[in-house]
Amino acid sequence: MAHIGILGAGRVGTNLARAFAAAGHHVTLGRRDDGEPGAPPAHGAGIHHADHRTTARTADIVINATPGDTSLERLTALQAELAGKILVDVSNATRDDADGLPGDLCYPGGSLAERLQAALPDTHVVKTLNTMLFMVMTSPGSLSTPPTAYLSGDDERAKKTVTALLGDLGWQPGRVEDLGGVTTARATEAMILVVPHVLRRHGFEPFAVSLAR
Repeated sequence: MAHIGILGAGRVGTNLARAFAAAGHHVTLGRRDDGEPGAPPAHGAGIHHADHRTTARTADIVINATPGDTSLERLTALQAELAGKILVDVSNATRDDADGLPGDLCYPGGSLAERLQAALPDTHVVKTLNTMLFMVMTSPGSLSTPPTAYLSGDDERAKKTVTALLGDLGWQPGRVEDLGGVTTARATEAMILVVPHVLRRHGFEPFAVSLAR
């Protein structure tokens, strides 16, 4: 089992922390030094708490669940701690509309994952789980239609490791779609623009943007 560090203790981060701990992984949930609003702290066997720098330094695999519009600055400051590690990026970098839902992309024509990979050349960035509401990340079987988890990243070994971690969350191999290198993340990150329109019509019901075959 891996030591997984999760940067971001909101709904996404705490949901992932509980699921990975339940699967037997050692989990450190990283919060900002100045405190971080959001979901209640995740407690339980296998879950520990630390600041972002300690979390990144002590983990084998690090998950970015920080707000995407500030992720690049936060993680660039952890370059030394993230060197040689897999960084699983599940965030979307957007600017919110007046109602608080995603409006525009922060990096049109590019992606947060690409920016992170460029800023962290010694880190293996893998983009995934950013095309669904957070509860589907850890419970893909809860949807009536099997969802898709997309993968983008330049390192094949890192993507294989992340695929295995997705299996621990209940994702079947046939529902994990490897799109190729990290540049393909710009396609999945753009899918976030569909989400606010769905939420405005149907409310906060679990769904994913998936392939149908």
